[in-house]
Amino acid sequence: MPNTGTPHEPSLAERDPEIARLIRDEEVRETVKLRLIPSENYVSRAVLEATGSILTNKYSEGYAGKRYYEGQQVIDQVEELAVSRLKSLFGVEHVNVQPYSGSPANLAVYLAFCQPHDVIMGLGLPSGGHLTHGSSVSITGKYFKSVPYDVSPEDQRIDFGEVRRLALEHKPKIIWCGTTAYPRTLDFPKFREIADEVGAKLCADIAHISGLVVGGAHPSPVGYADVITSTTHKTLRGPRGGLVMCKKEFAKDIDRAVFPGLQGGPHNHTTAGIAVAAKEASTPEFKSYAHAVVSNAKVLAEGLLSKGFTLVTGGTDNHLILIDLRSKNVTGKIAAQALDRAGIVGNYNAIPFDPRKPFDPSGFRIGTPSITSRGMGKDEMLKLADVMAQVVSAPDDVKLIESVAAQVKELCLGFPPPGIAV
Repeated sequence: MPNTGTPHEPSLAERDPEIARLIRDEEVRETVKLRLIPSENYVSRAVLEATGSILTNKYSEGYAGKRYYEGQQVIDQVEELAVSRLKSLFGVEHVNVQPYSGSPANLAVYLAFCQPHDVIMGLGLPSGGHLTHGSSVSITGKYFKSVPYDVSPEDQRIDFGEVRRLALEHKPKIIWCGTTAYPRTLDFPKFREIADEVGAKLCADIAHISGLVVGGAHPSPVGYADVITSTTHKTLRGPRGGLVMCKKEFAKDIDRAVFPGLQGGPHNHTTAGIAVAAKEASTPEFKSYAHAVVSNAKVLAEGLLSKGFTLVTGGTDNHLILIDLRSKNVTGKIAAQALDRAGIVGNYNAIPFDPRKPFDPSGFRIGTPSITSRGMGKDEMLKLADVMAQVVSAPDDVKLIESVAAQVKELCLGFPPPGIAV
């Protein structure tokens, strides 16, 4: 019989109604709740379309112009566009967009520059560092000799005297400057001085602040760090992915470490989403967004202080606030769960020198990237500080939490999130 047309192909809702329902449930959750986890954000509809495209069908081991599979005429252009946009955006000499996320990007740095048991240094996990900077529970702390540095007990800021002392004593191959729960500006020139003094590679992990960096709301490590890693989501508002940026002299080492050292074929649909996000981040609107993220965080911090909260370091310079709840006589986990029921989503988190265990710590971590993406500003930050204080003061008050949840939902519906059809 002749071909009479394309047969009907079932939609997601038809093929798998359970997954379709769960996705819709998540759309509703992300719409009616205040998402304050600092590493979360909203991507645009354009990024979603690129990430969900048929580029997921293609295998592309290798790099543009040097692939192991044929049929790369389109994919090469996608990857080259992502690379060129990011080079321009960050002002760097080389970019690799193939890491599957931030942790593989960091592993590529180790593979490029270290041998097993070499000494590495990074901010300790309890002080706000990342697992991949040498934590004992991470592969990076098991395969390398990790010498963590910490924050000062006095002001809870990075203790550069300790960083220098430890570096001089242990002569690390790599010094990481990067954080996941540190609310202050990173001093890249100071790290560079110490790295030069001991002959270490300086690696800046800007996963949390990359959007602030390109928006001019945080100093850039470019010109100071030998290698820069980042996720492509968080403040950069792209898909879940990673990248490594470096000076030209390290380009071959990094590229070989990513492929074939750690990975096979890149996720081309993600690369396309990264390219779209890079284009969006080059606009004046994105720069305004980045500055608004920091402004909102500062206003929210002041509002929380006025409600009797204790903040690690006393405030914030970036997108992130770390609350010490000991003065409120509530643990981080209890506060986090109560706030979630009230429609305010953050995460319990250890604070520096926390006397409690990591799975039941004293802190609560929040950030402003997502709510700023929704267009919220000063008035909403002050309202948020007020309702957070109410919930934390009475985490078992069911009626209060239901009342706050209704207020939060009403507030959220006035600020539709990007990328979601409400």
